[in-house]
Amino acid sequence: MTFQQLRTGEYFCFSGMTTAYVYRKISASYCSQNGFLQRIRPQAKIRRLSQTEINEYLIQKQSSWKEARG
Repeated sequence: MTFQQLRTGEYFCFSGMTTAYVYRKISASYCSQNGFLQRIRPQAKIRRLSQTEINEYLIQKQSSWKEARG
């Protein structure tokens, strides 16, 4: 699948990468990782995350945020 085929708001990782590097599509040419915008080519090969992977990512993100707050 390519970045262009992904819908805005969907979570993904790059093909061949682990879900430790999760991105979210923001627009036709931008994605975000940890709140930072990154430009991306429309033809970049990506893998859409499953709902289970998204849930695991959000739980991990929330947990690390709580730890950082002390």
